[in-house]
Amino acid sequence: MKNRLKTLQSQFEALRIDAFLVTSTVNKQYLTGFDGDGVVLVTGSKTYVITDSRYETSLAASVHDFDVIITRYYLEAAAQQVSKQQITVLGFEDSIPFHDYDRIDELMSADIVPMANLIEQMREIKSAEEISTLERAGKLTIKGFNALLPLIKPGVTERYLANQLDAIMRSLGAEKASFDTIVASGKRAALPHGAATSKQISAGEMITIDFGYEFNGYTSDVTRTVALGDPGEKLKQVYGIVQRAQQRIINAVKPGITGQHLDQIGRKIISAAGYGDDFNHGTGHGIGLDIHEGPALSTRSQDHMKQNNVITVEPGIYLPELGGIRIEDDVLVTDTGHRLLTGGSTDLIVL
Repeated sequence: MKNRLKTLQSQFEALRIDAFLVTSTVNKQYLTGFDGDGVVLVTGSKTYVITDSRYETSLAASVHDFDVIITRYYLEAAAQQVSKQQITVLGFEDSIPFHDYDRIDELMSADIVPMANLIEQMREIKSAEEISTLERAGKLTIKGFNALLPLIKPGVTERYLANQLDAIMRSLGAEKASFDTIVASGKRAALPHGAATSKQISAGEMITIDFGYEFNGYTSDVTRTVALGDPGEKLKQVYGIVQRAQQRIINAVKPGITGQHLDQIGRKIISAAGYGDDFNHGTGHGIGLDIHEGPALSTRSQDHMKQNNVITVEPGIYLPELGGIRIEDDVLVTDTGHRLLTGGSTDLIVL
């Protein structure tokens, strides 16, 4: 955490700010390890976690590199420090609600300057410890999926499978699901974000399962599509197209390549097979403390992959009258190429 704060502080001169106010819960956690209510004020030499008495005991018992201010009036306390330390220019996260901006504008004696994605860009480059945690999350998520497979039978509901996967993952040490698990079967698999329902699964259907779980705060994000019995030749053919597109994209991952280029690799394969209009979302995104981080893999993304980015690769084809296929894995960008963090075969599983 100390190095992260120093990295942030080292940017102040170039950004022409004297301090930075952090209000995002995820960014507070990233910089200080504190993820409760409140704000974090980072000056050129000190860091203040400003929170209330609910967190006083736990903070007092922890080892940290910041000062703690206990109050119910977070922004007022931050403003007092800004004035006391004669800070003239204060940066803040431009994603804050207008109400908070209005309060900051009213309270601060310093000029205030919005900053876009300042800490988010720092978070894109993972440390060795973060990579280890993300790899553990990915491998345990695949282990949980494999444990779910024997439970996929005719007559069980999508919601039953989602709940069972949640129980399995918690037994493996997951803290919580990163998002509502998607289980979409039959024609519903054509819904890229089809939440699990009470629909019963039938023989001959494809089932798409999109799931992610947090371990020590860091998330996995995986999608697998399986068949319950023979789904028919067309869906098997489509599965092969998606699998080939995903593998080509993964093979191309390396430092310097853009998210747009990676997206084009998979989209070109899918379009050449006649399904270009049926791939209707981006190819991937970064993961970490959040389920959606940078860099982006999409038709417009000019993000360049950098060493120690962790990204998802998730092409798909969705046919409303038939079903859908998506395959997603988590990939580390290494110094010379990439390394798969989730692993396991992506060959079609027929149950």
